Amino acid sequence: MSRPVVRCYTDYKSPYAFVALAPTLALADRWDVELEWRPYTLRIAEFMGTVEARTPHFWRKVRYAYMDARRYANKQGLTLKGPRKIYDGYWSNAGMLFAQANGIFEGYHRAVFEKFWRHELDVDAPEDICAEIAAQGGDVAAFRAYAEGPGREEQAAIVAEAEALGVFGVPSFLFEGELFWGNDRLGMLEERLKTRAAAR
Repeated sequence: MSRPVVRCYTDYKSPYAFVALAPTLALADRWDVELEWRPYTLRIAEFMGTVEARTPHFWRKVRYAYMDARRYANKQGLTLKGPRKIYDGYWSNAGMLFAQANGIFEGYHRAVFEKFWRHELDVDAPEDICAEIAAQGGDVAAFRAYAEGPGREEQAAIVAEAEALGVFGVPSFLFEGELFWGNDRLGMLEERLKTRAAAR
């Protein structure tokens, strides 16, 4: 019997994607699920507006979102500090794809999330991402060649495909054509996995 496959769209600069990591891994262990991780690089200004155009009402929503994500982080013993600026995230997400292709994904993925939210790594700094690739045993020269070459096109294609499937934010989970958005939808995803297991 084939293992169920869940595609996970994530972005290192999303606090909710960060706090969804451990519960997603735990879910995969419980149901023997294969996870396919894909970067969905959030374009902050596109969906949150420019900083100059944001209203006081909007800023209250932003402050609440980080407070809420911090609650999840605290329950997991994680540190989640507020971001220092508006990030793009291309370099870290290029690192995600490179790490997957080179057998260093698991360590890279967890380290980048945790270090970014502790303010120990900048997801937009090539030198920080190269250092993490090296720390995980990856080839830094090969990574730079990838990130400065085909990486952008590959990442853009993944985002375009995700949006064609209905993805609009992270974390998002795609299972058998059904989309689940947000770490608080993991329970619904688990129900689908349970139903599938019972049917088989």
